[in-house]
Amino acid sequence: MFEQIKKVKEQFLWEPEVAGKPHFAKASRGARVISCGMGGSNIASGFLEMLRADLEIIIHRSYGLPTTVSRNDLVIISSYSGNTEEVLDSFEKSVNAGFDVIVVTVGSDDTVGAGGKLLELAKEKNVSYIQIPKTGIEPRMALGYSLLAMLKTVGDEENLKKAQEFGKNFNPENFEKEGRALAEKLTGKTPIIYSSWNNKAIAYAWKIKFNEIAKVPTFFNVFPELNHNEIVGFLSQGATPEGVCGGAINPHFIFLKDSQDHPRIQKRMEITQKMLEEKGFGAEAVDLKRDIFEKIFNSLAVVDHASYALAQNSGFDPEDSSAIEEFKKKMKN
Repeated sequence: MFEQIKKVKEQFLWEPEVAGKPHFAKASRGARVISCGMGGSNIASGFLEMLRADLEIIIHRSYGLPTTVSRNDLVIISSYSGNTEEVLDSFEKSVNAGFDVIVVTVGSDDTVGAGGKLLELAKEKNVSYIQIPKTGIEPRMALGYSLLAMLKTVGDEENLKKAQEFGKNFNPENFEKEGRALAEKLTGKTPIIYSSWNNKAIAYAWKIKFNEIAKVPTFFNVFPELNHNEIVGFLSQGATPEGVCGGAINPHFIFLKDSQDHPRIQKRMEITQKMLEEKGFGAEAVDLKRDIFEKIFNSLAVVDHASYALAQNSGFDPEDSSAIEEFKKKMKN
């Protein structure tokens, strides 16, 4: 896992290409984008949403398709393994309805079944597709590849080049110390990630990293909405760190702070953090950079190192996904 963290920068050297049916990036002409995928395979759609505020992007994480999808939309079908049942269902519904579809999955043309069922179907149905290099890493660790592929699907060559340029100077090892220090504070705790609405994709990625790498329950929420409900559960009279959910969790709050957030959002974060600390909860801020690619990938490097160290401290295998595989087997049976 440590080697995977270090090699994330190499993903930005990749040049994604569209294969199969000629692809027309309708999104560049103002149409909506429907991104269908589960888990780590669909995290990058949130990053695409951050980069392209001019696009209406609907992130779909279930079977089928959103009820509002139309023939003017671009449907991205993303499954790293190519075998995710919800995504295969979305693919079938999209193709049968005649929508403009492009697939993102792993594999290489000279490897039989390398992209799973989804790649086979894309070729069979003459659907456009982009193949992420087959490296053996988990989808949660392939977010550089995923974002480049997403940018290619919508024809955003400008941001694609910017991302690749960012990768030339990106060094995930620079964030090991910060990540390990965070892991020490999180040992025996439940991470709760708070961000602005604009940075919700980063907060969600942090949650997934802690869930899958560190094997700990983790939750996230966004400002300003959480000030209208969630804080009641932590700041009510009599609430204590040891008494949350009957003592089942001992929260540690992580605030993803961004100087580009609305000033009132920044003030809400400061007040909320102070009130939680006065209650005795552990809380701290992680400052996000202004450059969009640094904002995303520098923070992901921090959580990669933190979740890896937390797994080590707890005696867990950071690459183990047996719980997910066991669940899949039970679904098949």
